[in-house]
Amino acid sequence: MSSGPPATPASPAPGFLSEEGAASVASKLLARSERLCPECRGRTLGRLGHGYSNPERLRAATSELGAPLPTPLENPEDCELCAGAFDRIPRWVERCRAAAEGWEWATFRCGSRWDPERLAREEALWAEVGSSWGESVRTAFNRELGKALSSATGKPGNVDPPDLVFLADVPAGLASITVSPIFYYGRYRKLDRTLPQTRWPCRACHGKGCTRCEGTGKMYRESVEELVGGPLLSLAQGEGHAFHGMGREDIDARMLGRGRPFVLEISRPRKRTLPLEEGLRRISEGAQGRVEVEGLAPCTGGEVERVKAARPDKTYRVVVRPSVLEEKLNEVRLVLEGRPLEQRTPTRVAHRRADLRRLRTVKSVRYVTSDAESSTLEVRAEAGTYIKEFVDGDGGRTRPSLSELLGVALKVQALDVLEVHDGAEVA
Repeated sequence: MSSGPPATPASPAPGFLSEEGAASVASKLLARSERLCPECRGRTLGRLGHGYSNPERLRAATSELGAPLPTPLENPEDCELCAGAFDRIPRWVERCRAAAEGWEWATFRCGSRWDPERLAREEALWAEVGSSWGESVRTAFNRELGKALSSATGKPGNVDPPDLVFLADVPAGLASITVSPIFYYGRYRKLDRTLPQTRWPCRACHGKGCTRCEGTGKMYRESVEELVGGPLLSLAQGEGHAFHGMGREDIDARMLGRGRPFVLEISRPRKRTLPLEEGLRRISEGAQGRVEVEGLAPCTGGEVERVKAARPDKTYRVVVRPSVLEEKLNEVRLVLEGRPLEQRTPTRVAHRRADLRRLRTVKSVRYVTSDAESSTLEVRAEAGTYIKEFVDGDGGRTRPSLSELLGVALKVQALDVLEVHDGAEVA
């Protein structure tokens, strides 16, 4: 791409230098003795004349001042600011395309790295001629490279977020890429009471592998994250994945109903468009009935923040021992429902969490059924409520508790999450 004057330049608009001080700046610029290409000289007025290229700005300024165009440089590489970088844009396009070989991408942005001395030299020129309309060589180069790359590939540039970010290291003559992650939203059901939601590093070796974890580096051999993420990571040919759930259930609790919302993030994927039916088939095959996934679909990174920030109510099925009378439960419901609970961090997790006091609300408690040994209840509670401690009281760390109000030392035999009330319920 030549940085010289265009073959058919735009006609200069009347009053191109009408802003106060612009004519003086242009006169000083034309009088400068530096070896500057038309791109770099015109860029000193880069924020004048909307829609002009920088060489066209230079032509407009000389026309309005009645001055001749500066003598073109015989060798563009002699330019003291860009060293001919704009003339080498076709070469940069090929470097970018080579850097992206083997990666699926549809959108992009361009960035560049420049010698700090050249950037300082450009700013010094603006200061000496008094220009407040200068455009950085980096900004102009990124734009022109993006336009040329878009023309060569037919793919839109300057898209946010892009699939790829191209970085032109101008001093080194090298192009590299940054690959944006891909994101998939879905809902999972966990049917196994021995399965954690995410990978849990071994407490003894902190993931390095030891005799306690049999060299796996994990407390549990598998997790929902791995059973869901592994097959999709393989299809994407990515380098890693992260699992973002809308909260989590205890390891020994099942997640039923419509499932818990999650976003799977896959880093540096070579493939960005995944065959989701094949992905679901592989997940099902690997999970062997322990995990089910529905509603899997591409999403944006913004969905991660929404999922992690959500604080929806949840409805639980709780099997408690011993059995309780329905009539007695109905008596204490009036005390419990809608009343704030004060919960200290449970004893069972106090070794890894700060000892805090929280106020949580149980929205409803419903009797379902009983047998000789246990009763089944449904409880709807605010996000973050410790349900097991709501039942047994945790030695007084949760008050009031169901055990305290019923006068019976209850224990949770089984716990299931039936619904995550995230506002997407089926009518």
